[in-house]
Amino acid sequence: MGERTYTTFAEFWPFYLREHSRPATRRLHYVGTGLVIALAGVALASRNWWLLLALPVAGYFFAWIAHFRVERNRPATFTYPLWSLIADFRMFFLWITGRLGPELDRAGVNRPQG
Repeated sequence: MGERTYTTFAEFWPFYLREHSRPATRRLHYVGTGLVIALAGVALASRNWWLLLALPVAGYFFAWIAHFRVERNRPATFTYPLWSLIADFRMFFLWITGRLGPELDRAGVNRPQG
């Protein structure tokens, strides 16, 4: 049976969260996304545009370690690159603002209680 095809971001979002079901996977994504934001800020402040070349490496390095070593699944980036990028930042900002839990619950991600 083939992999499901998502035609809207709204359909893709719960899939994305299920592909990031383990807390360690999400933590590694947060490190990568945080590093991307910090590097972008430093590049803008210093006008050192060469730093922008490091953004994909910084973001994907931690994310791919998370998928291949922790979650043991194929990164959604390979099939849905733009939606994965958007979802990664959405997950990061929902986590930062303390609103990720209900999204994980709606997506059916089992989380430890307490």
